[in-house]
Amino acid sequence: MSAEVIDGRQVATEVVETVKEATANLIDTTGIVPGIAVVIVGEDPASQVYVRSKGKKATECGFHSETFTMPEDTSEADLLKQVEALNADPKIHCILVQLPLPGHIDEDKVIQAIAPEKDVDGFHYINVGKLGTGAIAEAFVPCTPAGSMVLIERALGTRDLSGLNAVVVGRSNIVGKPMFNLLLAGNATVTVAHSRTKNLPELAATADILVAAVGRPEMIKGDWVKPGACVIDVGINRIDAPEKGEGKTKLVGDVDYQEAAKTAGSITPVPGGVGPMTIAMLMANTLAAACREAGVEPPHY
Repeated sequence: MSAEVIDGRQVATEVVETVKEATANLIDTTGIVPGIAVVIVGEDPASQVYVRSKGKKATECGFHSETFTMPEDTSEADLLKQVEALNADPKIHCILVQLPLPGHIDEDKVIQAIAPEKDVDGFHYINVGKLGTGAIAEAFVPCTPAGSMVLIERALGTRDLSGLNAVVVGRSNIVGKPMFNLLLAGNATVTVAHSRTKNLPELAATADILVAAVGRPEMIKGDWVKPGACVIDVGINRIDAPEKGEGKTKLVGDVDYQEAAKTAGSITPVPGGVGPMTIAMLMANTLAAACREAGVEPPHY
């Protein structure tokens, strides 16, 4: 393998260290402590793990952190009341409603009820609109594409992507579309591809920056990758691993890593690539929300 491995764990650690230092400085100079509130409905084990990891990382960063656990049968109206209470709470700068929600609750309605200035996930239509119109400094950007962009800039050694072709495979609201907007703002020429794109392998092979966010294990093969390209694999897929023993599984991305790494200039592994950046950028966005309240410029990463 010839590609440089993009170490998402190391970059995430550096981002969190920057957040810790800036948080301590914000508290010292303004008295404002960044506050994060996580709301979880039900007892889904995976969601419980995610919520605990977010709370632990927030505490590590020096944030005020609260978790609100509500029963599975919580009504939509009661959940909306909880969100409104957090919107009004001056100690809270970040509101996270853990998804998925129970089927009787309209997820989009709940997300849109979060105050845009506390929507650090970047899902509120106001934040989506700001990102889409290039007002990135005023928007909250979804954490996974934000982290992917940091990795791209680190791998290429520049924030200016002028003259580079980027292909994003996947058009989700959470990754594909915001990734398009970030790359475009960086001056790349960007194409968004998806399951109905014709000649997808040929198109992918034109990319200086190839972002895979399609949710299909190892779909992107080595011959889809332009020599020297920067490959960002957002996919996290669990597949059978009979070579490890009966009933065993393993995590793989949307890219055939072993083959793509022979051609790419740089590539993120799975696990250990984009994944760690997601929670790091969540902390960065929470700090940014508190900085905006204080009229202080948040750090760059």
